Amino acid sequence: MASLSWDRGDSGKRRAPLIFRIDNERKSIRLGPVPVRVAEEWRGRIEELVAVRLTGVSPPVDLASWVGRLPDEAHVKLVRAGLTAERSTVEVVTLGTLLADYTGRGDVKPSTRAAYRQTADSLRAFFGADRELSTINASDADRWRSWIATSTASTTRKRGTTDNRLSPATVAKRVFVARAVFGRAVRWGWLEKSPFDHLKGGSQANPGRSVYVPRDVVADVIEACPSIEWRVVVALARYGGLRCPSEVGAVTWADVDVKAGRLTVRSCKTEAHEGHAVRFVPICPELREVLAEAWSAAAEGQSLVAPLAARRGANLRTTLEKVVVRAGHKPWPRLLQNLRASCATDWVERYPAHVVAKWLGHSPMIAATHYLTAREHHFADAVGGGSDEARRVGTNPARGVGKKPAPQGFAASRNGPQETQKSTGKDAENSVFPVDSAVSGMGSTGLEPVTSTV
Repeated sequence: MASLSWDRGDSGKRRAPLIFRIDNERKSIRLGPVPVRVAEEWRGRIEELVAVRLTGVSPPVDLASWVGRLPDEAHVKLVRAGLTAERSTVEVVTLGTLLADYTGRGDVKPSTRAAYRQTADSLRAFFGADRELSTINASDADRWRSWIATSTASTTRKRGTTDNRLSPATVAKRVFVARAVFGRAVRWGWLEKSPFDHLKGGSQANPGRSVYVPRDVVADVIEACPSIEWRVVVALARYGGLRCPSEVGAVTWADVDVKAGRLTVRSCKTEAHEGHAVRFVPICPELREVLAEAWSAAAEGQSLVAPLAARRGANLRTTLEKVVVRAGHKPWPRLLQNLRASCATDWVERYPAHVVAKWLGHSPMIAATHYLTAREHHFADAVGGGSDEARRVGTNPARGVGKKPAPQGFAASRNGPQETQKSTGKDAENSVFPVDSAVSGMGSTGLEPVTSTV
């Protein structure tokens, strides 16, 4: 039993000490100057806690709730008296902690990590890294989305939009990543519910930056390339549909089977998906011609077909922009991605969509959303007009209009005579392009029949 007594402090106010025994030891808790009603409630609660301690039973719900509501100072008095356990210290999780853990724990590709970093930077810039995670609500998430969609301040290079805002596709991507980040916080038990769950990002496709690059323009660019390495990079992206630089930089000469017209492509982007780590791409005559030239120029023992694309930190886009200008053309958006997308557009006009998707290493839905572009000659054919030149796949009817003179002083023409295997010192029997193969004797049309659509 607990007893309540009263005494007077130095100030003359009545103080209420609670006296009780536990483990045959007399203990007391001084409540200070409190009303009699409060002191009586404490006395009853102390008796309940002593009974729980002596019997070892679970405390009643109302008793546990009362203890949980006590201020820290009052709770410490119960702990010192041996009536309850210390409160566990609850770690305050900040937004910066969540972002660091999310990006640090994931084993993702560099491009994916870059998307994470851009979203994380925008979250830090808007909320602050020290913002307590539990204080971010759905209204804050709405304001963040509005901010990234309307802000014209760019911390890096100028954006592609006219008013320097993020494109709708980029906004959608950042919303998608933010939802994933806060969803992980819920999974880790840091939040009960994600404040970003209700956000709708929209489509991540950006048709405004999708451009078809005609084959004659690509021929001019390949002609203007400063080296065979650059010609291989452009040809693999445009005629083979390879992702650049990840897939282009991984192709080895062992992957080139010129007799079967087959190129083995290993994709680090899709290797985590079962059955999508390796795919096979047809080698068309244009690509075969560039590969034959690259094989003749390759150094003894060189395994990579395009070492340039495999170099860490290589700025392919900036150099390719200069090459396109030297070729007499205006650089198009997403230089390398649109080369691959143009290849997909050409293929899907001749072959079934599921076959093309297999060659490109993605689904038909992804191709339709992010790769395929509408061609003007289709519209002309539908209305019954348009010239034969405009209807021919891969042509540019406006070619030559405002075109600069042909560039001078670059690498020799890719149509020049090829050195034989003997002159390169390579073993003819093990050559990717052997002397006695169809490559050395093929005409300008290559191994495939001439068609009006290639």
